Amino acid sequence: MAAPARGGGSAVCRSRDPAVYRSRDPIRNLRLRVRIQRVSPAGPLLPRAPPPPPLAERPGRAERAGSAEAVPLRVTAGAQRPPEDEEEVVEVGWQEKLFSQFEVDLYLKESACQTPLDRQYREEIQKLEKAGGRKNCRIFTYTDHDRFTNLEELCQKVTDLDHEVPSYLVERMANVRRRRQDRRPVEASSLKSKIITWEPSEEFIKNNHVINTPVQTMYIMGDLGPYGKLGNREYENVLCTIKVDGNGVITVKPDFTGTKGPYRIELDREKREVWEYTIENASAQVQPEEEEREQRVFRDLYGRHKDYLSGLVGTDFEMPLPGTLRLFVNGEIVSAQGYEYDNLYVHFFLELPNQWSSSPLQQLSGVTQTCATKTVGWDNVAYFCYPFTVEMFYTQEDEDSLPQWPVLYFEVLSLDFWQRYRVEGYGSLVLPASPGVHMLTIPTWRPVELGTVAEMRRFFIGGSPELEDLTYIRIPSTFKGKRLSRFGFRTETTGSVTFRLYCLQQSKAFLENSALRQRMQSVLDRLGGFSQQSSVYNVLEAFQRARRRMQEARESLPQDLINTSASTVPQPPEP
Repeated sequence: MAAPARGGGSAVCRSRDPAVYRSRDPIRNLRLRVRIQRVSPAGPLLPRAPPPPPLAERPGRAERAGSAEAVPLRVTAGAQRPPEDEEEVVEVGWQEKLFSQFEVDLYLKESACQTPLDRQYREEIQKLEKAGGRKNCRIFTYTDHDRFTNLEELCQKVTDLDHEVPSYLVERMANVRRRRQDRRPVEASSLKSKIITWEPSEEFIKNNHVINTPVQTMYIMGDLGPYGKLGNREYENVLCTIKVDGNGVITVKPDFTGTKGPYRIELDREKREVWEYTIENASAQVQPEEEEREQRVFRDLYGRHKDYLSGLVGTDFEMPLPGTLRLFVNGEIVSAQGYEYDNLYVHFFLELPNQWSSSPLQQLSGVTQTCATKTVGWDNVAYFCYPFTVEMFYTQEDEDSLPQWPVLYFEVLSLDFWQRYRVEGYGSLVLPASPGVHMLTIPTWRPVELGTVAEMRRFFIGGSPELEDLTYIRIPSTFKGKRLSRFGFRTETTGSVTFRLYCLQQSKAFLENSALRQRMQSVLDRLGGFSQQSSVYNVLEAFQRARRRMQEARESLPQDLINTSASTVPQPPEP
């Protein structure tokens, strides 16, 4: 394997930062023009003369003649015409092979050609010899098929630390030869590796983090050996590295010269030498007619894609009827945690109050999948990630009344080995009145009976006290009275269920201006304040429930106890 060596002295170059380009054109159209020239003779370098001072500050002729601090000038080869090998310009295409003097001497020997590629190179070199020899002298190339590795790529630093210690991944990536391999059909019987590794080891995980993206590479080299001694591998230097992947990303290191000036290579040998070279993009420019044709094709393609997307979405933006609010909810039952038994599932349904409606095809109930629990912290958590979508409409009838929001009722159940279910908890959720994303965790409870017989029955044969009507979790839909008593109804707090709700609201009232909103003062015009209205409504409802409970407790006490309690209340002193 050939590698550029820095034998015969070290090379000092100016910054060679890579540049990354992206092209939609075929990579075969890429062409580069490389020019290399020796700028100093094979001899010692003298210090460069400083720039001349301004005319007003220049000393007179007598002062110049008597000055003792004369600065020696640098000797250059500009006065004499350099030999033919001192300057060379080569235009090379993508993956175009230019042979070096070493390769010419090597492949002319039949014994050195062992592979089909070597024999192919031998035939090409023989044709070049018959045609008068190769046209290039110092500049040659290594293509993606050649056995060549740039040692500089193995020594690249990842951070800016002076004493960088490469990690395991960096070392493995440095040893990856990212080449395009010939695809050979693999028989089914020869497949020995497992498709899925259920228990990967730490070493397996490390090895699979190595990225092996197919990349084609080409090196443009320079033979900077002394005149008359070309073909020595010690004097080979990498002038440019081009890498192309399958996505059209082209990496050029170093970047094209442009206006930055040529790159310099200083060789510290017995006789110090300085070389300069430039890299230019010599690809053929697209003709205006072809560019216009290409832009027209792209515009036509993008136009068809836009029409396709418009056909999927629709041209008309659907709006609800005047005086109607559309509520669209993308919900997700995320998880359930804190329950006694395993293998949980959730049954839920949505109750629509008065003045709310939905499409006849809209499904307002559902059941999640059965999910096993896992221990997270102190709780056993079952992750459902069950999505559901609900679309509802609110029609305004009375401007003075506040709207009642839909309620989501749910029950959590567990399934045992014999496919018997138990009720683990009941809960309810009022849909958020404000649009946006809401993450809600709802606590649950379940009915219990006195004694241990009910719990033993629940454990051994399944079954537990259940609610016939799930709306009894809040206020039953069939209740028409003024007071609802739950006295004597025993419950037990269980776990909780987490919901993630994405709420969207749509109404023509949102398009009205502020003056019209102030004049109408309708409920739909105050949709932006639904969150505050909901908060006030919840507070009032809580006060009403507390008042009803106090009244029920007062009514359940004996009359003589009430009179006694009233008589023991201290009276204010008479004035």
